Amino acid sequence: MADMIRKTFVVPPLGCNCSILGDPATKQAIVVDPGGDAKSILEEVQRLGLTVVGIYHTHAHFDHFLASGEIRAATQAPLGLHEADLELWKILEVQCRMFGVPFVQAPDPDHCMRDEEALSFGKVTGQALHTPGHTPGSMCFHFPEDHLLLSGDTLFRGGIGRTDLWGGDSRAIEESIRERLFSLDETTTVITGHGAETQIGFEQQCNPFVSD
Repeated sequence: MADMIRKTFVVPPLGCNCSILGDPATKQAIVVDPGGDAKSILEEVQRLGLTVVGIYHTHAHFDHFLASGEIRAATQAPLGLHEADLELWKILEVQCRMFGVPFVQAPDPDHCMRDEEALSFGKVTGQALHTPGHTPGSMCFHFPEDHLLLSGDTLFRGGIGRTDLWGGDSRAIEESIRERLFSLDETTTVITGHGAETQIGFEQQCNPFVSD
């Protein structure tokens, strides 16, 4: 099978990494963490010749889903989020106000995602992993055949997600990384929620927050 189409780029207002993943055969695609600038995201989808069939969120902090409503309206693709983050989704306006960001209404998620739920678009298959800690419903999206993980704000290059915001739990995030993410193949590329990409093997050896 041809390599997955992948385009990751930074979107406002807080520099979230938004990813478009597509199947080269069917041109079906998903958008992960559309934090803002729906126009640019939709233009990139069009440029790649893709059809969006799902909009997935690693967690429900405002900087990861401000463009969700507009993209859903344009594509009719369902929104997916773990049910443990529904309470955070409901306080989008509060989150925006705390960070001085204009409020953008988002519709309720269409689908509550589950741990180890299969993800598929066209011939591409992956799995959603529940990795609580940054938020109660934080998820990572793993595509083993492509050696790819979208970690959201759970794991960063040389760091981990904040646990001082709504629903954060420092013990839970460390357990999620050690037990779920560090069990993956060390050659797995990690697209983080913010900042540079990394690899599981590098983080196993060098991440000062979770490495032995």
